[in-house]
Amino acid sequence: MAIITLPYRYLERLTGTDRKTIIERIPMIGADIERIEEDHIDIEFFPDRPDLYSPEGVARAMRGFLGIEEGLPVYNVRPSGITFSVDPGLARIRPCLGSAVIRNVDFDEEAIESLMSLQEALHWAVGRGRGKVAIGVHDLDAVTPPFRYIASPRNRSFVPLEFDREMTLEEILTDHPKGRDYAHLVEGFPRFPLIVDADDQVLSFPPIINGELTRVTTATKNILLDCTGTDKKAVMTATNIICTALAEAGATIETVAVDGEEMPTLAPAERVVSVEECASLLGVSLSPADMARLLARMRFGAEPDGDSRVRVLVPCYRADILHDWDIFEDVAIAYGVENFDAVLPATSTIAEEHPTTAIAGAARSVMVGLGYLEMMPFTLTNDRVLYENMQRKPLPGTLRVLHPISEEQTVVRTDLLALLMEMLQANKHRELPQRLFAVGDVVEDCATYKKVAAVSIHPAADFSEAYAAADVFCRELSLPYTVTESADPAFIDGRRGDIIIDERIVGVFGEIHPAVLNAFDLEHPVAAFALDLRAVPGYPVPPGTPSPDGR
Repeated sequence: MAIITLPYRYLERLTGTDRKTIIERIPMIGADIERIEEDHIDIEFFPDRPDLYSPEGVARAMRGFLGIEEGLPVYNVRPSGITFSVDPGLARIRPCLGSAVIRNVDFDEEAIESLMSLQEALHWAVGRGRGKVAIGVHDLDAVTPPFRYIASPRNRSFVPLEFDREMTLEEILTDHPKGRDYAHLVEGFPRFPLIVDADDQVLSFPPIINGELTRVTTATKNILLDCTGTDKKAVMTATNIICTALAEAGATIETVAVDGEEMPTLAPAERVVSVEECASLLGVSLSPADMARLLARMRFGAEPDGDSRVRVLVPCYRADILHDWDIFEDVAIAYGVENFDAVLPATSTIAEEHPTTAIAGAARSVMVGLGYLEMMPFTLTNDRVLYENMQRKPLPGTLRVLHPISEEQTVVRTDLLALLMEMLQANKHRELPQRLFAVGDVVEDCATYKKVAAVSIHPAADFSEAYAAADVFCRELSLPYTVTESADPAFIDGRRGDIIIDERIVGVFGEIHPAVLNAFDLEHPVAAFALDLRAVPGYPVPPGTPSPDGR
């Protein structure tokens, strides 16, 4: 989720109310207050509301919710006469382009920072790390229309933002910080996307970096906006959100003709929704007039359409409205969560502790009794931590994130021991000894089950300590185990053992290998053990669950 910084002075001016009211009421529109500072407030919003990722968007929503300005915001758009052409050679590279001219902006350093923050938040929430959408903001007066979006040779050069010398596009990918971050988005193509003006000056190398030529400063009065990407709907969502945010701050929006198509229109979308369905879903009594009034507070255009329906105009920036129920959710917000009656369900069930929860609880009790402190590692991790650092081969059943937003979170964990090693690395500045354990879910071949792992780091940590902890744990949970020599590469040869139950490897213990210690930048020996809790008597194993693998 995105955390947005909202300066009080700017927000008060845009909202038309005082900071006390804003702080009290802003959680009611679906926000969490992260921290309150002397001159600003940090707010966390869900990814489905990118229109709230700027002070202008928040102020627009708050004015409606507080009854200061209700109904559909109207944004007048006029043609700029500027054209933009798209090279057909980009069809398989980055084919989509959204653009607009934004005039009469009034920028101070705070406003520029706010715009850049909105840009980066949209890169994350809408653009999927710039892969789906990348946004460029340019000083229009520094360049000459018409503009072209072209597939450029890789040896073309220009001065990128924050640099004072020309670099080729290939050099930017290797030498510029942004180039290194986003090179993977374009480096596989024979040509690169480039935006140039009528004089063949380079404005931008999307999705990597803008040119220094069009840097936005406090002297900038007119902006050219470009949004490039692989999905036209996402591109236009980002275009609409930025245009309407700047319009809220007093700017004028003008269209650009992209291959003859004038954009943006900033026109609302129309839906007709059922009042009866909304009332039934929310459990309240509503008339069409009531529903229209509540929707007006949420900045929709709404009017009764007969006795049972409401005609709704959805603002162009509300990309989260995909279904009638999304509108009903806003009705509930406007109605006020505090105004819903708490009613017990008509049916009841008799609860009991699930067997896996009972086993996990018993495992925690044993480890706490041994003097270990419980950790709760992240469920998402990466191959480097999970496999490379541990000198283990990746498991074929590893579940991978399809569109990761971070290189640190690309797979679902199959092991807890590696994550405890990462925690030792993060706490290496703390006093020794440190004895940590974790009990939690791992996923393999789409099957979820529980493991336990424990680590102990101090100058005297050794095989005996690991064996003693594993032995006590197994005896306390009534596990009839035997021990054999292990081949797990995460441990030192000759100082490692496998835990065997019913002729299956269900766990491992020993001294962590020096190469693993070096990979996690640890300077002291580590004694550790890990065990698959499916080996505990009474653990329910669904059909098709893979067998314990010993790690």
